[in-house]
Amino acid sequence: MTKSHFDAIRADVENELKRVFDARCDIPQKLLESMKYSVFAGGKRLRPILVVAAAEAVGGNRKAALPTAAALEMIHTYTLIHDDLPAMDNDDMRRGMPTNHKKFGEATAILAGDGLLTLAFEVMAEQPAGGDVSPSVLLRVIRTVAKAVGAEGTVGGQEVDMEYEGKQGDLKILEYIHAHKTGTMITAAVVSGGLLGGAGDDDIRALGEYGHKVGHAFQVFDDILDVVGDAKEMGKNVGGDSKKQKTTYPALMGLEESKKFGHRLVEEAIGALSSIKGETRYLKELAEYVAKRTN
Repeated sequence: MTKSHFDAIRADVENELKRVFDARCDIPQKLLESMKYSVFAGGKRLRPILVVAAAEAVGGNRKAALPTAAALEMIHTYTLIHDDLPAMDNDDMRRGMPTNHKKFGEATAILAGDGLLTLAFEVMAEQPAGGDVSPSVLLRVIRTVAKAVGAEGTVGGQEVDMEYEGKQGDLKILEYIHAHKTGTMITAAVVSGGLLGGAGDDDIRALGEYGHKVGHAFQVFDDILDVVGDAKEMGKNVGGDSKKQKTTYPALMGLEESKKFGHRLVEEAIGALSSIKGETRYLKELAEYVAKRTN
């Protein structure tokens, strides 16, 4: 990837996240510490980078995209906190650190996730500083994200994922889980960026197709990394999918076929951008990164 460009976006996202938390002085101290602990624990910041890269690809203003970029990272963090809970995946480590409930207790971890989710929508509803965005666009962004992360998206995908623990689902079930648990949020990030950047309907459709393919590929390679990844580099335990008898692409297709499938999805994602006349190089590089990542 063009490291300097993505490092610059990542730095802007970090500053935006700090701005958001610095402006909230009424959050109880332990809850605030719990929320910040997971938000600032590191991570790739893939979703906020996708928001900004999509906005810039259609000629938009980065400043206009930053609040929603930060909001998507807060929502992603909420899903990780809740995913790690004993009632869900019961994980002890995340990004090389104790999971939130191990550090702060289950009750505070649940509330930290709830707090991050609701704060994200508050931030998205604000008029971006230095970015003139119409209320109708902000409303469309909020609706796009809400649908993607709610019961018809991430939450629904997590429910079906849990229902199939210990069972052998088929490819149709697996695609539903991954498209909803992971894919809808990635698609929402890209589409939201396009909306904030002023994209027309044709570009929004192209960005949506790109996001769908990238989200699918991300989860295929995530399944692969759970088999072949290095626990130290990933910052979490590997092999958990097999232990929990989860339905995964390597389990259904085999490792090599899963890799081929993932690479094909990346190629299709890049192809979906061909109709966009703006600078799509960074979106293409992000799609390629999904196939090359090691954590």
